[in-house]
Amino acid sequence: MKTLFRLYNYYFSADKDLARKLYRLLGFTPYNLKLFKLAFAHKSTLSTKLQGAQNNERLEFLGDAVLGTIVAEYLFKKYPNGDEGFLTKMRSKIVQRKSLNEIGDKMGLDMLLMEYNPTRLSRSMLGNAVEALVGAVYLECGYRKTKRFIIRRMLQSYLNIHELETYDDNYKSQLLEWCQKNGQTVSYKVLARYKFEKRDRFKVAVMVDGKKMAVADDFNKKSAEQTASERALSSIGIGKDKKKKKSVRV
Repeated sequence: MKTLFRLYNYYFSADKDLARKLYRLLGFTPYNLKLFKLAFAHKSTLSTKLQGAQNNERLEFLGDAVLGTIVAEYLFKKYPNGDEGFLTKMRSKIVQRKSLNEIGDKMGLDMLLMEYNPTRLSRSMLGNAVEALVGAVYLECGYRKTKRFIIRRMLQSYLNIHELETYDDNYKSQLLEWCQKNGQTVSYKVLARYKFEKRDRFKVAVMVDGKKMAVADDFNKKSAEQTASERALSSIGIGKDKKKKKSVRV
């Protein structure tokens, strides 16, 4: 029965254009197109193409959990000698918002987001859509096919895993390490929380020994702290050098 629905969606449905775009993106035609439409409806907008005030938050929640599990399994098998700390850091690098935003951009999810969200897109919406898409694929196909989709069409296609092994973009950790070596303290302070394009946005300052070193804004407080930390490292004059050292294989 699902096969018939998929054939109908691809050739005869009113949403056949979407079905064909999803086929190129996923490698299969979904039978539940409504579910995949929902994956691209961000909470900041009320899409006129979807009934009600539905958005992709629930799918994003599910996709986040599924993605984390599959990435953990993938890394466990790929690095049989990797210890827990290494595996945890690698998983964090893959599923962090910056990586998911880049994957969403390379997958071309911005075009689908523009279709279902009549507003200016933010960078973080790409990562949200990646997680929601994973959630939709999981509900449509189950764990085994979702794992194949994530590994083949996301990790192997759009991420350089070996580059991630040595690349360190945890600027908060780098700044904390520098402060500890120099006998200084580091803390973060939310300067403002305000609405921008119907979403909460945070303005965060990083403080070193009580002195404001840098400020950054983002829709996510943790992302704002990372950006502020990167700027603080740059002002200290160690940010770029540290990244270069981390990227060299020994």
